Formats: sequence, structure tokens, C-alpha cells
Amino acid sequence: MGLSRLAALHGVATSYSPSPDVTVSVPDDTVIAVLAALGVDAGTPADVRKCLAAAESRSRLLPPTVVVWAGEPLPPALAGLPPGSTVTVEPEPSDLPGHPAGRPPAPLSMRARAAAPAEPVASGEPVASGEPAPEAVPAPEAAPATGAAPAWWIPPPHGVHRVHVRTPDNRRATATLVAAPPRLPQPPEGTHGFLVQLYSLLSARSWGMGDLGDLADLAAWAGRSVGSGFVQVNPLHAAVPGKPTDPSPYRPSSRRFPDPVHLHVESIPEYGHVRDRAALDDLRQDAAALSEAVLNKGALIDRDAVWELKRQALELVAQVPLTPGRRADYCDFLAEQGQALEDHALWCALAEVHGPDWHTWPEALRAPRSPGTARARSELLDRVDFHCRLAWLTAGQLAAAQRAAEDAGMGVGIVHDLAVGVHPAGADTWSQQEAFAHGMSVGAPPDAFNARGQDWGLPPWRPDVLAATGYAAYRGLLRGLLAHAGALRIDHVMGLFRLWWVPEGRPPTDGTYVAYDAEAMLAVLVLEAHRAGTSVVGEDLGTVAPGVREALARRGVLGTSVLWFERDWEGDGRPLAPEEWRRDCLATATTHDLPSTAARLTGDHVTLRHRLGLLTRSLEEELTADLTDTAEWLALLARLRMLPEGDGDEEAAVRAVHRFLRRTPARMTGVWLPDTVGDRRPQNLPGTWDQYPNWRLPIADPEGHPVTLEEITASPRLHGLMEVLRLRKPHTAPPGERRP
Repeated sequence: MGLSRLAALHGVATSYSPSPDVTVSVPDDTVIAVLAALGVDAGTPADVRKCLAAAESRSRLLPPTVVVWAGEPLPPALAGLPPGSTVTVEPEPSDLPGHPAGRPPAPLSMRARAAAPAEPVASGEPVASGEPAPEAVPAPEAAPATGAAPAWWIPPPHGVHRVHVRTPDNRRATATLVAAPPRLPQPPEGTHGFLVQLYSLLSARSWGMGDLGDLADLAAWAGRSVGSGFVQVNPLHAAVPGKPTDPSPYRPSSRRFPDPVHLHVESIPEYGHVRDRAALDDLRQDAAALSEAVLNKGALIDRDAVWELKRQALELVAQVPLTPGRRADYCDFLAEQGQALEDHALWCALAEVHGPDWHTWPEALRAPRSPGTARARSELLDRVDFHCRLAWLTAGQLAAAQRAAEDAGMGVGIVHDLAVGVHPAGADTWSQQEAFAHGMSVGAPPDAFNARGQDWGLPPWRPDVLAATGYAAYRGLLRGLLAHAGALRIDHVMGLFRLWWVPEGRPPTDGTYVAYDAEAMLAVLVLEAHRAGTSVVGEDLGTVAPGVREALARRGVLGTSVLWFERDWEGDGRPLAPEEWRRDCLATATTHDLPSTAARLTGDHVTLRHRLGLLTRSLEEELTADLTDTAEWLALLARLRMLPEGDGDEEAAVRAVHRFLRRTPARMTGVWLPDTVGDRRPQNLPGTWDQYPNWRLPIADPEGHPVTLEEITASPRLHGLMEVLRLRKPHTAPPGERRP
């Protein structure tokens, strides 16, 4: 019981329920290992008793981070303060992104009291040494409405502030105060757009993989020619360098900064002023050969080869002096990004010298603030500047892609993707070591689809450190991603509530759930998205704990609904009729981890998994089950008169599937770009590593021949499908639902 109580105090589960009628106990060894990763020694019964006594004896006036939602009741941490307590809110600095310009607002000081007629609010203590005490602020004249904050409370502006409390008996506490609007901005009703893995989208000018120039071009064409409202891409986070580089965009070195491999080199203003034109011409010829091999010779996308060519070109570009205006813009970027960018660039420079795994670096360099690292920072100043410049150039092209989307009339624009975690050897885990639970990996517990569970090899954030630091790392991450986004997709959005931690060296079955402060995680998300004017889509597929979808919907986070999974699971299990779908979601036929629609309709995905030895039943059994599932959906489409061409027409069936999606009330409808040309190959096949070329395939036609961006946009099959998407006219959103 002592271990269970100690675990509960730190948000560590000692059991879980893979299904409503099943409860599984977590091994004690797992609980002890997870607590150790949280800085709690529970190795022996005596240790447990000692830590439990210490934890239960602590009495905090305030938790490390407190959340207040505009127009909603105060949290118990503030509403339950002893009457007569003085509460002073120290507003955040006004130079932060999204904060109104001008003089910072004065500190707000107020006195908590029991229910009583409104009276002037007493002033509190100075918010910092040497500052004058804030002036008294009168309380509201009228009593609050039912469910609103008490009369003594003066709502602070939206932001991340500091709150100071002093009780009548002179106890004091300070905490981070996140003041958030109640809901996220919402996208226009009934908008449709494309989903694409950017590397797979090669144009005639690409250097062996799709780039940000191709993304801007796709957005400009899609908005103007087929009325699309968005383009959703895979995570563009910085990858861990090396040969071979991990090709997965969902296991990056850093989620905070983008990868310069996505740069369209010729669009950089300094490119035209490079003196060594012969060297550039040679690199362009090599790049053309890479693209030719991918598009016409069956080669896979080779990210390492692409980066080697681009790196050489960028080295030449970096030799061109910046104009005064460009230099000023670069300096502003450096000032805005601050220490986070400097650390990231230093990691990149050190990785060039010592390799991509910082755990193997010389001992003096393994901490970002060590004296040895400070010396290296000085010695590698030119390389640090080079990597800072690459981040600036990439941010500029991300901004250009969003401008291209907006100029083309898109109501949303570019939807960026946030991976659930980072590589254990990458830049983020080096620069933010205290924030990660080392020796732990994020994954998923065993379920009906995977009896062995999953280990994704991603170290989780420590919830206690996040709270203690006012979620600074999380805020910086979101601010960077949202700067040039029309919306943000969050992979495994359930991770805002809890994550499955797997101790190093143990199977995923020996993991457990660790809880996060979902109220704080959501408040920071809503605040940062509100400042950026962006919507948020959560990937909430798979096992979702009770109440999670409702909590997300309350704050305006859209869900993800994939056609093949939308069944009446609590009833007869049949496909849901379109009107029974939820409204606040992105509705799609597939995702990057699932078969394309053509492969699903033909059963090709089953035969592929059979060839790779991934089936758990015989091929005949799997094909029969798959055919039955598909037939049910096709029968529903026929009953709804969405398949007038009848059976046997694959293109017509793909159109019918998307006709169905447009009949649902979903706010957003996503079209997997490979579906528009009949591609049968998945971009990622979960459960495989070297057995299948995950994350390295270009978009292809039904025969597997790669097609370029130019060929995709000219495809009669695409235009026939998009006519279906354009039939539903976007609904006019109520006031306040469109992006600011």
C-alpha cells in the first residue's frame, strides 16, 4: 500500500485497464524504476516510508503552476486561499511574442476573502525587491454570476504571469500563473485540403526530395485551382544527423527547430550572389541526378545524399555577406530565439566534431552549461553561426509557404505536425537534460491490436519539471511551431494527459502510465494558439482514456476521424452513417500509418503484410476479414447513392469514400495526396524497420511509377476527385469562429 500511495502522489499508475472489464497490475519493479526517473527513491520499504512521509508532510499554498481560464471559476488553489490572503499577479514581460506592445501592465494586487459585499482590494507586497508596492485596485462592483470568479478576483490579461500569495499568518508562496482564453480559434466550417509527407512530393526542380519551395507551390496551386483550405505536412523537425539518418520524421533531434534539409536552396536571396558558380552548377547536376534516380530509376529517397549536396551549397551561400536589411532581420531572429537557438546550433556544431550521440562525447561537453562546453562554444563560433543562419533561412521559407497559402485564399494554410517526442541522443535531450526522464521511453501498452505493446524509443518529459519551470520548454516549443502555421496537428494528443513509460531494457508490457497536468498542458496550448491565431487538430486514434476527448473538445481541439474506424463500437459495430460523425474533427480516409484508399479497397495492404510476415492469421483469413469490412462500407455507400458507377470501379469507389466524408458534419476534410493518383504503397508500415522502405518513397501512380508535383496537379484522376470535394460549400461560421 505504501508504494501505491507514493506512486499516486507522483502520478504513476500501479494498474491500468486495456478494456472496460479488464484491470492489469503494473509490476512493482516498474513502479520503482519510474519513480526513480522522477527523482523519488523507492528502492526499499524503508525508502518508501521515508519518501511517503516527506511527501505527505509537505503543505503547499500553491502548486508550481496554476491555471485560470477566462470567464470560468477560479481553481481551488486560488479560490480556497484563507480569507484575508493577499494575492499579487506580476504580469509577464511585454516583449514576449503575442503580448501587446507598450508599457507592461502594472501588477495586480487583491485580497481573498469570504463571500461579502464588494469592497476596495488591499494592496499587497512589492512583486520584487526594489520595486514600489502596486496600487490598490478596486474590486468589481457587482457580485459575480453563478460559476464565475469571486468578486475579489481581478482577471489578469491572457499570458504566463507570476502569482504571489501571502496569508494572514505570513505564509508565502509564488507560482506560475497561466491565464488562458476558454477555447482555441476554430477553422472555417467545411474546409478541405491535402495531407502529404513533404519529402515524398518531388517537383521537377527538387534536389532529390520534396522541399519548402514545393510546399509553397502546392499550397498556391491547391488554394487557387481546387479551392483547398489547407495543406497538412509531416513534422519538419530537425533530424539527428548521421549515416544513415533515422528517416522517421517522428523521432527528431529537436522539435523546437526545423530541419534545413527542407530548404529550397535556389530561393535563398544570397544564392544568386555566390561567386563560385561552377561549384553550384556541379551540385545542381548531382541533385538532378538524385531526383532522376528517384523518379525514373526506382531509387529510394536518400535524405543523407540530399543533405550532403544542400550542405555544400549552403556553405557557399553562407559566404555571401548579408545586406543591411537582411542582417537586421537575422539579428532580430537571433534575439527572439535566444538561448534555445544558441544551444541547438552548438549541439549541431559539436555533433559535426564528436558524432550525433552526445552521451559518447567527451565528459566535459555532455552538459550545455559546463566550462568545457563554454570553451567549445567560443572555438566553434563560426559553425554555431552557420547553424543559426540555417535555422533563420528555414524559418523564412516556412513563413513564405504560409504566405503563399494565405495569398491563394486558404482559410487555414499550412498545418504543421508536432511529433510526440524526440530522439534520446538529440539536441533537445542535451540542451534540456533536466526536463527529460532519462532511462525511460514512451510507448503504448498491450491492446487488442498489439499484444506485445509498443516502445517508440522517445524519452518523455518529466511532468514535475515542466510544472516547476512554468512549462517553459513546452511554451517555447509551441511558440516556434505556431509562428508560421495556419494550424497544428498534435501526434498522439492523449499524451497531454498521460504517457506510457517503459523502463530501459524492459519490454513494453512492463511499462505504466504517468499522468501530466492536463489542465496546464491544455491551457498553455490554448494560450499559444490563441496568440498565433491558429487551430489545433489532435490525433486521438487508438486507446483513449474516458473523458479525454470531451476535455479536448471543450477547449476547441479538433479530433481525427478515419473512415474505416468510424463504427458503432458500443452498439452493433456497423459503419456510422455520415450524420452520426462528430463535427469538431478532421475527417480522412487514411493517414501516413495506414494503407492508401486504393490499397484498402483492393486488399493490396493485406498481401503486402503477408509478404513481410506481419500477419497473425493465415492470408485467407486476413483477406476474408478485410473483404468483409470493405464490403460493409461499400454497401453503405451504395445505399446512400454515393456510388452510382456500381462495383468494380476503383476510382469511383475512391470518389465515393470522399463523397461520404463531405457528407459528414466534420469541420475539416483531409485528402491523402497519394490517393489522388491511386498510389497503393503506404509511406510507413508500423512494425517494420528494414523490411520496408518507411519514409523514403515518392508519391506514385497505381503501377508504382513515381509522379512529380507537376504531374499530380495535372492528373485527371485528381481533378475528378476534387470535384467531389468542392460540391459541399463551406458553411459560414458563427462570429468568433474564424481565425483572428
